[in-house]
Amino acid sequence: MQTLRCFNTEELLKVDGAVKLSEELVNNYFKMSSGQWLKNRYDIKTAKDLAFHECIDGPFAQVIKYEGRKKDVSLGSSSFSLYKVCLQDNAILTMVSKKKDLLLEPFLLYILTHELVHIVRFSKFKQRYENKDEAEVTLDEEHKVHCLTYMILKPISVPGLSKVFEFYKDWFVNSGSEI
Repeated sequence: MQTLRCFNTEELLKVDGAVKLSEELVNNYFKMSSGQWLKNRYDIKTAKDLAFHECIDGPFAQVIKYEGRKKDVSLGSSSFSLYKVCLQDNAILTMVSKKKDLLLEPFLLYILTHELVHIVRFSKFKQRYENKDEAEVTLDEEHKVHCLTYMILKPISVPGLSKVFEFYKDWFVNSGSEI
């Protein structure tokens, strides 16, 4: 049985930095006020904090929608959507070790920006979360989100980001937004 790798302390610091930058960039791109941003309830977790069903084989991350409710409130009308970004440490670390020109920080920045774009689109009803099982809708949505991710990250200068764009280039070329 293969042992799955988790981010170490140094790598977790890189995750934290990528989270902060991706939040700022996505917030600025969608021109959301701080009040609007806080309404998009989400949490970002790494492998050590994921439940068994949140661990997947293949993708670098996934967004799972849960229903949240304030403590001591039993009415369904008080419920809200809570999105959980589940980073798949092992898949990310494996890819970075396999592709030597792919650096962890810019790769994390892309992945996190991508997942936050999904959350913004779900919360603004640009894409229904429930459509996730419809293959064609999902593929079309993935193309849109990759293109938006590229548009958000393109103006910034981060060492190694061009290699990440190269890694994802098929998502841009196939969508008509070639880089």
